[in-house]
Amino acid sequence: MQTEPTGPVGYHATVTVRWSDMDAFAHINHARMVTLLEEARIEWLLSEGEANESLIKSALIANVAIAYKKPLRHSDGPLDVTLWFEKVRAVDFTIGYEVRAAGAAPDSPPAVVATTRMAMVDVGAETLRRIAPEEKAYLARWTR
Repeated sequence: MQTEPTGPVGYHATVTVRWSDMDAFAHINHARMVTLLEEARIEWLLSEGEANESLIKSALIANVAIAYKKPLRHSDGPLDVTLWFEKVRAVDFTIGYEVRAAGAAPDSPPAVVATTRMAMVDVGAETLRRIAPEEKAYLARWTR
């Protein structure tokens, strides 16, 4: 578990690739890559326990973008996923991802780059809400 950024800002998660994540061409399927990114994101947000409860319970996905630079296969697992906050605005923030095969050098080109834009909502009122100061402080620690 990493709770403070070290070196270039980013949380490092290791995600297991399952055989069922493969498509007919033996590459990780696009929909499954979205799930693997989600697993890394959840690990990161849960890494500090209840400190991030509001981010976990009231941030909803607004957009996901994935760019594949080279194929990843089952044999490339477990995947190393580096996550950070790219942009923090009043009611939303963007998470950046770099995905590399197991054993790849941290400064090597990633096989996958992605972003997820998360919008903060008041779940009961079903409206957007502003990011609270304590949430912004956490987001700032991990912003590149």
